[in-house]
Amino acid sequence: MKDIRLTPTSYIVLGLLMEADEATPYDLKAMVAGGIGNLWSLQHTQLYAEPERLAGSGYLTETREDGGRRRKLYSITPAGRDAFRGWLSAELSGELPELRDISLLKVFFGADPRPIAIGQLRAHREKLREYQELEQALSGTDVVGPMTTLRAGIGHESEWIRYWADLAGEDDDRT
Repeated sequence: MKDIRLTPTSYIVLGLLMEADEATPYDLKAMVAGGIGNLWSLQHTQLYAEPERLAGSGYLTETREDGGRRRKLYSITPAGRDAFRGWLSAELSGELPELRDISLLKVFFGADPRPIAIGQLRAHREKLREYQELEQALSGTDVVGPMTTLRAGIGHESEWIRYWADLAGEDDDRT
């Protein structure tokens, strides 16, 4: 097994395959879009390259379909399961996430905040509605991890709405 550095993308792929057992890169892309993509952005090309890299290091197995498009199918190995479980239980360093927002950058450098705030309010209110619909759809299910992170997203969007509404001189009614 070739020793490689595992990245957040590595753990996303491993985590998705812990749940799916077997998937193509296209399947992984669909799984990201349907959930984790709301809290972690990554390029679709990473979901095509990373499984191959992980397979080359023994964390995944790669097989090809016999017929049709001969798509690559990936499955997690015991080494991949161990690496993923180790990552889940590893202590975090306490680092805060980096805040990278082009709108804040423009405000920082002197752009008129009101028109920026109006656009941001619209976007954050829409995202909040999307999260609330997801929360309603997951209500009563036993998906603890996704529901817990969804609540973080709802809080995040609510705070952004409060912030941008203040800059726009509006009431932050959250809708």
